[in-house]
Amino acid sequence: MKKIILLISSVVISATLFAQLPGSGVSTQSGVLDGVYIQEHIPTKRVVQYPHLREADVMWGKRVWRVIDLREKMNHKLYYPLEPLSDRLSLFEVIRYGAIDQGSLTVYDLNLTDLDDKFRFPVRPANGNISDVEFRKLLKSKFGYEQRKDSIDPATDEPVVDDNGDVLKVTYIEEYTSRDIVRYEIKEDWFFDKQRSVLDVRIIGIAPVVYAKNPETLEIVGMKKLFWLYFPECRYVFQNFFVYNPDNDAQRMSFDDLFWKREFSSFIYKESNVFDRTVSPNYEGLDALLESERIRNEMFTFEHDLWHF
Repeated sequence: MKKIILLISSVVISATLFAQLPGSGVSTQSGVLDGVYIQEHIPTKRVVQYPHLREADVMWGKRVWRVIDLREKMNHKLYYPLEPLSDRLSLFEVIRYGAIDQGSLTVYDLNLTDLDDKFRFPVRPANGNISDVEFRKLLKSKFGYEQRKDSIDPATDEPVVDDNGDVLKVTYIEEYTSRDIVRYEIKEDWFFDKQRSVLDVRIIGIAPVVYAKNPETLEIVGMKKLFWLYFPECRYVFQNFFVYNPDNDAQRMSFDDLFWKREFSSFIYKESNVFDRTVSPNYEGLDALLESERIRNEMFTFEHDLWHF
């Protein structure tokens, strides 16, 4: 009898602990377990550290920038679910949780230029308190866009007008959702480690991308990055959230595993070059994809030519 009571108590305590982490399979509202067992592996997983790397061991390196298009079927695991589920979140919702709710992710501003990816402008509270009202307001603005609407008098439920009879407008932040994210851009370093004799890669940064719209007509005029995140920091959040496995619900990986195993589809849109230019100014459409493949094949051909068969 004591063993049964102890077992039930441990289940309740574990469910309560995991209820604090969204996407763990336990309802965050009621603490009720949605399943036949507590999914402990991913929520309690720790980051697997990269192999130690010395500067002297790197005999060759190249930096590339990639686009992960969420319209591709292989990348749907990053895009869905559009609404949070008890056992899964989209990658954007995981980022929002880590940055806003948990405060463990640092958002790096673009500083009014879409080309800044050097992590030079972190969005941090001036007083060091992540609960600061002004800081949280600024942080949430990075996850949304400004909208204007009519000012309504709460007493009369009528629009507020000025002396000229014009309706006053108020500005508010409309938050982006998973539906709005169309792609992710990642910055990564490829290198040959002569100590381990391998061609390896490390992701340095990741940025969510949305459609840029005309604020007046809401017409799509292009794409824009919201912010950059430092990927080594993201790993400590990504490791504890499930990614959908279409073949086996009992054997799911984390978002950190997905990026480590390169289980996503992408294409290169920029490589390190003297002009710091992307592929697109010189190549468009199919030619841009062919140039992307040329860069990719060039890197793997380098590794292949190192060996004698």
